[in-house]
Amino acid sequence: MVFADRDDAGRQLAGRLGHLRGQPVVVLGLPRGGLPVAAQVARALSAPLDVIIVRKLGVPYQPELAMGAIGEEGVLVTSPEVIRATGITPSDLATVRSREEAEVADRAARYRAGRPRLDLTGRVAVVVDDGIATGATASAACEIARAHGAARVVLAAPVAPEGWEGRIGTRADEYICVDTPPHFFAIGQFYADFTQTTDAEVTELLHDAEAAPPASGEARLPRQARGGDRSGPVPSDFPGDGTAVEPIAGTARLAGYLAVPPGAQGIVIFAHGSGSGRQSPRNRRVARILTEAGLGTLLFDLLTPAEELHRANVFDIALLAGRLTEVTAWLRGQPPAEHAAIGYFGASTGAAAALWAAAEPAADIAAVVSRGGRPDLAGRRLAAVTAPTLLIVGGLDNAVLDLNRRAAADLRCDHDLAIVPGATHLFEEPGTLDAAAALARDWFVRHLVPSHHPVP
Repeated sequence: MVFADRDDAGRQLAGRLGHLRGQPVVVLGLPRGGLPVAAQVARALSAPLDVIIVRKLGVPYQPELAMGAIGEEGVLVTSPEVIRATGITPSDLATVRSREEAEVADRAARYRAGRPRLDLTGRVAVVVDDGIATGATASAACEIARAHGAARVVLAAPVAPEGWEGRIGTRADEYICVDTPPHFFAIGQFYADFTQTTDAEVTELLHDAEAAPPASGEARLPRQARGGDRSGPVPSDFPGDGTAVEPIAGTARLAGYLAVPPGAQGIVIFAHGSGSGRQSPRNRRVARILTEAGLGTLLFDLLTPAEELHRANVFDIALLAGRLTEVTAWLRGQPPAEHAAIGYFGASTGAAAALWAAAEPAADIAAVVSRGGRPDLAGRRLAAVTAPTLLIVGGLDNAVLDLNRRAAADLRCDHDLAIVPGATHLFEEPGTLDAAAALARDWFVRHLVPSHHPVP
């Protein structure tokens, strides 16, 4: 089995954890790669998300051998057997502990931005990573979670080698894994996209999870949340994702965020790429830049969680475009969008769905922007698009750049191809995502806001 990316892996892992729904669960992601996976699990379980910061205490002359682990607030667990067998003195342990304790504090400050950790006392701690290799860090995380007061510890990962439970032993009470392939060499071999998760993404995922409203009937765990309850109307100065909504598409009820600043004359609907959704940190960043410019945004999941389990749906452009068309009709029936111009912002396969939907005869879409998209997958529909279209591609994304150039040649509408220098496919390089967002903002303002339309 190969996962599209960590979001995809998280959704599939969440499908194995449904029996925990309704229990007092806290989902703990191991930084950095475990956080995107854990975010999907927390979302599926309607559970709070936190990071578990742990450092292994390695024997000084054999650092790969763990003599213990340390977590936040100085919580320490040790292996007396290893300490005795290796002749570690109290001074040796204190030296290693001091060094790793400083690293834990540094990471906590970096990821939490002053927010305290969630209290695990008496709760079910679900420790999540993007995969298990040796199991050393995961084992330490389970011990730290228990030391922080967790009543039960569940260790969950999308992929692990056969017999992985034996490596962890009794440190966890339950083990959950999507796949245990026989030929396991590295976690990354089971991901189509195993791009390194950044510190900024970890911080944003934690902030977004903290800001999200708790599920109906659930109380938020003790910790001050920024931005208040997001379930109410959007404040006039609101910079985040907006109000939680459930767009209707046929018989499907989807999940989304709608943010409409006062006086917004245009609303941009986001069509996410394969394996992604409304929680995408990159698209959320772009959406916030658009709302700061006075534009409304709708981020939503094109597929239901059940539909996402079938990988063929993720690449069914006709299905995704039809879903986008239905959600557009739903949005036009909402009061904030009654007189607003509608634009589409698509990424990866979502760009193809956006162009396909924009090509519909009665679509009435005012503008389309593709970021790192696959417009070529819209095929013959490209020639029927009438909305002004901007294709944004990273200068180092050579294969996709070539595909966009070919697609641009098939467009008959007002269009442009913008290249962001130094950017790869995911625009992870410093400043490149903001550069792409600025291009998208200017294009949408020009075509969605009447006062900015060029004078004939």
